[in-house]
Amino acid sequence: MIDNSRVILHMDMDAFFASVEQRDNPDYRGKPVIVGADPQGGKGRGVVSTCSYEARSFGVHSAMPIRTAYKLCPQGIYVWPHGKLYSQVSKQVFEILYEFTDQVEPLSIDEAFMDVTGSIRLFGEGEKIAQLIKDRIKEKLNLTASVGMAPNKYLAKIASDLEKPDGLVVVDPEKISEFLHPLPISRLWGAGKQTQKVLHKMGIETIGELAAFPEDILKKKLGKMGDHFYKLAHGIDNREVHAGQGVKSVSNEHTFSTDIRDGEKLRKRLSALCDKVGYRLRKHKLNGKTIHLKLRYSDFSTITRNKTVQSPTNATEIIYKTITKLFEKNYIKGRTVRLIGVGVSGFEKQTGQQLSIFDSADNKGKQLDALEDEIRLKFGTKAINRADSLGASIRDDFDR
Repeated sequence: MIDNSRVILHMDMDAFFASVEQRDNPDYRGKPVIVGADPQGGKGRGVVSTCSYEARSFGVHSAMPIRTAYKLCPQGIYVWPHGKLYSQVSKQVFEILYEFTDQVEPLSIDEAFMDVTGSIRLFGEGEKIAQLIKDRIKEKLNLTASVGMAPNKYLAKIASDLEKPDGLVVVDPEKISEFLHPLPISRLWGAGKQTQKVLHKMGIETIGELAAFPEDILKKKLGKMGDHFYKLAHGIDNREVHAGQGVKSVSNEHTFSTDIRDGEKLRKRLSALCDKVGYRLRKHKLNGKTIHLKLRYSDFSTITRNKTVQSPTNATEIIYKTITKLFEKNYIKGRTVRLIGVGVSGFEKQTGQQLSIFDSADNKGKQLDALEDEIRLKFGTKAINRADSLGASIRDDFDR
């Protein structure tokens, strides 16, 4: 059943990084801006982080290899990401959201779900609240946001994407089928390319065609996901907005200027990345249980592996030891590596704990982390590096 009493908003900033760059650099306005690596000085390495709508008209999109973007749009303005700036603006955006409700679930630096059901008495109907949020962001930050409004998260997220940029789409609870059924199956959450191929073979092109299939047939064809897609096709999504959920993972990646097959150089880079991730976790008082390794080879084939540790941690040494084991187990010796990444997820709030006499080694690691963090705060993030990462300096600062 669909609970039509809720009023859920999904707010998504428009081309966020690129829009901030255009706002702060008048010469960039109205021009194709691509935030990412330098396509020439970086020899075409790396990927597009975000691009302006002017760049998208040339076929450029996020996660595209930067050299492909350059072929499509050689006249574009290519900008290195300014992580600290984007974080500051993101904080200002979320401050605006919290003016209207405390039921805010951040999804990333530039998008969030909001349950404004309880805010209607104070601010008016949901559509009015959505417009007030858009107006406030424009007035205070000179940026645009697109907002979708619906009785659940799934429908609200689809709606926010339909009329970008600067869109506001309202899904009438009485007309969910009219809104949802004409859309292509690519709009289904969790329907990747392989799933879409299966659905196409079944003669299913739109969400409405999927909704016409009996649930038992979808389960036979798609297994457990059959029930999931059946519910989505009928607009059913009973998930709550989880206020204060915040960031789900902290990670850092690095694309090499030339492909690397030297195991020692790869380990040094991993050490530097672990140091950055550990510093960011401690800065935001986060502890995670699942540690992730990402390897992308020169042919663009990518593997991700993870390990869950016994206790939540933000200790650089524990992260590095775990990553090293994952690397040794999964790296195919002799293959050249294009990109390498480290991440931590599965967060729990940081709490104080009493150490036993058997925790002395771990305590020394925490003392070292604390000392390094203090030095970085006073003298900058490049003021100190661990010995096993020497020679693996990374251009990005620790706050990205």
